Order: sequence, then structure tokens, then C-alpha cells
Amino acid sequence: MKVALLGVGQAGGKLAEALARYDARMEFGAVQGALAVNSARADLQSLQLDTLLVGGDRVNGHGVGGDNELGAEVMQADIGEVLDSLDGRVTSASEAIFVVAGLGGGTGSGGAPVLVHHLKRVYDIPVYALGILPGRDEGSLYQYNAGRSLKTLTREADSVLLVDNDAWHNADESVEEGFTAINDRIAERVGLLLAAGEVTEGVAESVVDSSEVINTLRAGGMAALGYASAESSEEAGENLNTITSVTRNALFTGTSVPGASESKTALLVIAGEPSRISRKGVEKSRKWLEEELGTMEVRGGDFPLDSKRLAALVLLGGIERSPRINEFFERAKEAGKRESTEERRAAKDALLSDEIDGLF
Repeated sequence: MKVALLGVGQAGGKLAEALARYDARMEFGAVQGALAVNSARADLQSLQLDTLLVGGDRVNGHGVGGDNELGAEVMQADIGEVLDSLDGRVTSASEAIFVVAGLGGGTGSGGAPVLVHHLKRVYDIPVYALGILPGRDEGSLYQYNAGRSLKTLTREADSVLLVDNDAWHNADESVEEGFTAINDRIAERVGLLLAAGEVTEGVAESVVDSSEVINTLRAGGMAALGYASAESSEEAGENLNTITSVTRNALFTGTSVPGASESKTALLVIAGEPSRISRKGVEKSRKWLEEELGTMEVRGGDFPLDSKRLAALVLLGGIERSPRINEFFERAKEAGKRESTEERRAAKDALLSDEIDGLF
């Protein structure tokens, strides 16, 4: 799947860099171009990819200080320059654009929805968001920012692929180690998904291509990605239970949004050496997903990968009714109630009387 990556804000830039690096290391050729956009000059200087500073006239390269309304304003003011910078990165071969952002900060949570809005007006390929939800311990402002950003992104993007920071964070990791490890985990999982349909070693018997990913995400709204892997036997016939096991683990314990077991569509990808993949195992797992999710729209196939392990990727489309999403929005609303500055008062009043306000 040929894609362009646009990282917005500090977290978005780092994750876009990790995705581009993983794709290059694996030689998948899925990422055609990557650009990091931020209002904080210092956050761009450490990135090993092309960068663009926005909001120079407003914040002079110092960032927006967690104010996502200001983040939206500086992106809107410089949107022409951002779109011009995509020349050569979004080409006739591009099949989708991914806008990558942490949803709790200022530039990412405010700027990403604005960027998605304008990309949708310019390009006729799907524009997706890859959004990182803040963990429970990241503060009320981050929760509130993420609630507003996610509401707006869901309206603007073709689909929002979500990663809950609490999902893939190990308790024994420091904050900095945790974010780095999460980026690496996301890069591996999303990188494999984006690689579907690209030329790799080996031949898949039931190929998964970019159209399967696009059709799964066509449900719109929010999406999640599950992942699990295990050692496999050299004989495909001995790996039937391995495939069914990693599929169950991907759904129940390895999803980017824990508890996202309700979806409108799904895609199952089994990655590994083709000679080790049990066709019966893939079909049995696909049918199990249909029953577990309560939908007949479950696609399935395999992806050739030079590995002795077998991995299951489960892409879930239309998960917005899952308990974890409802829990997050309740947390965001409670965070909105605790906001006490005068600038937030009008937004708080609207929040308490209805749902979370969008950014625009």
C-alpha cells in the first residue's frame, strides 16, 4: 500500500519517523514520503526526515504550549505552505495519506484535524488519521484536548486508526522508555499493515492487497489494530492451532484499543513464511472472527515474511461503540469540567450541556 506520512506535533513527528525507518529497514517500499510538521523548532531538529515549521509568526518556533485551539489556528494560517510541501510526496501512485499525531498535546491535536480537512479537499485518495490517545496518567488537559481532537478527526478523516498509550505500555518502563517502545511497537504493527500488497520475498496463496485495507476502513469512524505472534513449526499442517491462537490473542490481548471487540468490518492478515501458513488455520480464524465480532464482513489472507514466527494482524473498522472509547470520552468530559481558565469557560459550558465540542 503506497502511502504518504505526515507527522504533526512532537509525538506525530517521532512516530512518522519510526514508521518510515521501519519501512526502509524491511524494504517494503510502502512509505513513499514522510514529512514532520510542528510549531516547535526544537522538536523538529532531532528528526531524521524532512520537516516544516509552522506558526512562526504567532509562536516564533516555541510551540503552542498545549493549546490545541492555537494549534489549529497556526495550521490553518500556514496550510498553503504545508500543502505545497507535499509536492513529490503525494504522487499518482499514492493510495492513501496518513496524518499521524498525538491527540493530547497542542500542535498535533489541534493541527491534525485542520490538515486532514484540507487534504480531503485537495486529494481524491483516502485520508486517514493515526491518532495516539493519552494514557490515564497524562493529565486532564491532555484528556480534554484528545476528546476534542478525536471528535473533530472522526468527522473529517476517512477513518481514525487509534492507539491507546495504555495498551502497549509496560509497567516497568520509564515515561521516555515507554514512548520510545510504543513508537517501535506501532511502527512494526502498522508498518506490516501498510506493506500489504507490496512486493516481498515469497508468494502469498491468498494475497492481501491495499484494497482490502481500504475496504475494511471504509466503515469510517474509528479503527483499531490487533497484533500477536508465536513461534511456528516448519510444517504448515502443524501450525493450525498456532494461527488460531495468535488470532485470538491479537483480538483479546493485543489490540491498540483494548476491549475493541465490536466492529463493523475486519481484516485478518497472517504474516510469515508461506510454507508455514496453514490455509485451514487462516480460514478457521477468519470464520471465528465473524462469529466473535458479529459481522460477515471479515476479510482474510496472508503476507509473505521471512520469519520463523507467525503473526496475526487484525484490523477492526468501526469500533466507536466499544466500551474503551466510551470510557475515554467520559474521562475527557470530566477533564473538561476541571479546566478552570477563563479562555476555556465557554467551551466547558458547552461541554457540560451537550457532548464534547469539536475544534472547528
